[in-house]
Amino acid sequence: MLKTDVVIIGSGIGALSVAGELCRHNKKVTIVTKALRKSSNSSLAQGGISVVLSDEDKCEYHYEDTMIAGCYHNDSDAVMALVTKAPEIIKKFIDTGMDFDKDSNGNLLFGREGAHRLSRIIHAGGDRTGLKVVEQLLRNINENVTVNENEMVLDLRISGSKCNGIITRDKDNNIKYYEADYTVLATGGIGQLYPATSNDTTITGDGLAMAYRAGCRLENLEFIQFHPTMLTINGKTLGLVSEAVRGSGGILVNEKGEHIMEGVHPQKDLAPRDVVAREVYSHYLAGEKIYLDISTVENFREHFPTVTEICESNGVDLGKKLIPVGPGVHFHMGGVKAGVDGTTDIESLYAVGEVACTGVHGANRLASNSLLEGIVFGELTAEKILASDLHSQPMTDTFSDITLGDLPTKAEIQSKMMEFVGIVRHESAIDEIINWFKKYMPANNNFGKIDILHTPNDKLEIYNMLTVGYLIAIAAKNRKESLGAHYIEK
Repeated sequence: MLKTDVVIIGSGIGALSVAGELCRHNKKVTIVTKALRKSSNSSLAQGGISVVLSDEDKCEYHYEDTMIAGCYHNDSDAVMALVTKAPEIIKKFIDTGMDFDKDSNGNLLFGREGAHRLSRIIHAGGDRTGLKVVEQLLRNINENVTVNENEMVLDLRISGSKCNGIITRDKDNNIKYYEADYTVLATGGIGQLYPATSNDTTITGDGLAMAYRAGCRLENLEFIQFHPTMLTINGKTLGLVSEAVRGSGGILVNEKGEHIMEGVHPQKDLAPRDVVAREVYSHYLAGEKIYLDISTVENFREHFPTVTEICESNGVDLGKKLIPVGPGVHFHMGGVKAGVDGTTDIESLYAVGEVACTGVHGANRLASNSLLEGIVFGELTAEKILASDLHSQPMTDTFSDITLGDLPTKAEIQSKMMEFVGIVRHESAIDEIINWFKKYMPANNNFGKIDILHTPNDKLEIYNMLTVGYLIAIAAKNRKESLGAHYIEK
């Protein structure tokens, strides 16, 4: 039995923000991640952080833009907490040594992205913001934090309605039991449930599946954001082309050079992502190729080194000023129902970042609010833990003896998800994928607890994907009208 004050599952910005604040107050923190410490969506994030730091901007503007993008399905209190607390927390983060991009006079550079009324996005290293933030957060943790890499969390340790820690399997196949006063889910989203995604290869919905098995409330699972500009060659997705490219003047065009967003939305190429993604997808279904025309983007290589590297390594001639693009899964607005302070309906269990659903994103996330969410709500979660006086309870773990039969491959799950609960859903067809998932329910247990100790990591990961895919399909079936990223046809 390994005892720690706080155990955090995941190593992205949400996880590191919580850990950094807790360790300053001498809390013993253990971070457990199933790959390497930088294997997260946060490290891959090319976009920046939206925050009100310029003289012409106001928190009220940021609030309204977030609500509009989320189709007013947002939790308004959560949105207000995010935008009003962000300036102070980001300034504090800068004081720890975080270096955001500046102009020749030493002033912060502000970029613009979709659905923002003005430029309020700060970046680091051009399009390497996520990685730069992760690296700074790693520098901010001290000896009170232990990071265990290549260790998969199998399940939460639940007694009654209280979480007492986690069970894991390390790289040497040893089963480990952690006892913790507080457990924090920071496992990211669900991108690998789909064939085309900007997400890290580790992001398979594990946190949602564990929370579901623990009896935790999940919410808004049907809202899945597709990014409209993934580098796409011969139908294969090869990396993300940041929305900041469009914010800098990039235009979506077809093979004839026609601007495809003209007349579709008042904000054209900077319309909310669900609008742009559906338009790109409609052209894709019609057999057309879509490109991002970067001819008017100044100093492209300097401002977008990551995109440049991805394009050139895949044979794209940037001299032609056209990048072939297509849509792919980017962000999950749904997740474990949580407060802005991370609290869930299970005592001592917290959720932060993309795995959490605070309601801040509504039906469609505003660009560059995700890194912001991880930093701001990560700090609020740490503050809540520091102000609490909860203690783990020694418990005897009991295990199911239900084993898994034959399972589909990841590729089969991904294909089904894109076909039935992708960018456009068809009400008459969703039952088909629900019934397909039911075929893999072991002993009709509704994707509940199984024999985790004797289930290999790869099979458990597939089981987690099936669990979350099933829950997403159920949520999509239950929402009868189109809203934001959930677009359903009768």
